[in-house]
Amino acid sequence: MSTVQRYELAREMYKKIGVDTDAAMEILKTIPISMHCWQGDDVAGFEGDGQLSGGIQTTGNYPGKARNPEELMADIDKALSLVPGVHRINLHANYAIFEDGFVDRDQLEPKHFKKWVKFAKERGLGLDFNPTYFSHPKASNASLSSEDEEIRTFWINHGKACIRIAEYFATELNSPCNVNIWIPDGFKDIPADRMAPRRRLKDSLDQILSIDYDKKKVLVAVESKVFGIGVESYTVGSHEFYMNYAAKNDLLCLLDNGHYHPTESVADKIPSMLLFFDKVALHVTRCVRWDSDHVVLFDDETKEIAKEIIRNGHERVILALDFFDASINRISAWVVGMRNMQKALLNALLLPNEKLAKLQENRELTELMMLQEELKLYPVGDVWNYFCEMNEVPQKEDWFEEVRKYESEVLSKR
Repeated sequence: MSTVQRYELAREMYKKIGVDTDAAMEILKTIPISMHCWQGDDVAGFEGDGQLSGGIQTTGNYPGKARNPEELMADIDKALSLVPGVHRINLHANYAIFEDGFVDRDQLEPKHFKKWVKFAKERGLGLDFNPTYFSHPKASNASLSSEDEEIRTFWINHGKACIRIAEYFATELNSPCNVNIWIPDGFKDIPADRMAPRRRLKDSLDQILSIDYDKKKVLVAVESKVFGIGVESYTVGSHEFYMNYAAKNDLLCLLDNGHYHPTESVADKIPSMLLFFDKVALHVTRCVRWDSDHVVLFDDETKEIAKEIIRNGHERVILALDFFDASINRISAWVVGMRNMQKALLNALLLPNEKLAKLQENRELTELMMLQEELKLYPVGDVWNYFCEMNEVPQKEDWFEEVRKYESEVLSKR
């Protein structure tokens, strides 16, 4: 049976429960996912030796890592050629490209990212951006919360530079740029003063945001974390700190589903946040017991996050992925994660969400449970394969042959 025939059968099955599969696919085509550049080179960037610090670690040494901008861009091209739809690229500041000599992070300018803008413009991609507050000598103890005013000023200036660069991205590409601020500051053991570092962080953020920038072009987000390597007992940028700071200053609060206690659900947080914020930003990852940034799977947590994105208005969610795995083919990791996020969104679009909500509203909870369980075996895969065929990318596992060929012809020769 052909892909089209299987899809036609699936379409009729979904039609009986009030779901329009054609409409679902049209919506899916409009949802961009920001693909993180740092999966391609293990978060190394282009500044120098690529040594990681600030709680950032990659494990594994799979051959073929991108070593320069040209290789990384080629790898991004290959990955996106295997993912349906038009998406975005998420950059960190340490991926600046220095053609006229190196400058430190507090001196970064738009010109250091002009090749990325050219790359994105030629492909119709948007760009998002992240200041890089780790893997730097001046971040060995703390960054925006540092007791050392010289170090803190350095990082404040880095934040200001990143906002200017983001506005350049947005202007050149005619697409708003999400700037996400995350810092690894904290303490390994129990602190004596929890307030002072947060007071300094608040002041640093106030100074960064004091510069004149177009808030319609630059969407600033702040990202919390429960703990990190070397800061197990206290993280300056906690969820409570950033959620309140974002609310007071009309910023985005970014939720990374690896940055909470294992029993917390980011899916549950999304609708609560959207009651009080116009938009919410997400980093979707997969944590294994802690924030270990594994490749996103088509698992229950990802499905639940996707359900809340769809049910509460996907246009109100800025969606990005965040993981890095050096133990497997890096392009495969990108493609698996991107396609799984799209599968989860499609799964959510193919649910009779209004009917399910009505059953809950009427307290018909027995039927609600029954229907939710039966829907798990509906043929979402047949719709997904048709969606891939319509978007001229390989369906099922066929895409992996392209990755094997690229590894043999390109990656193995690095």
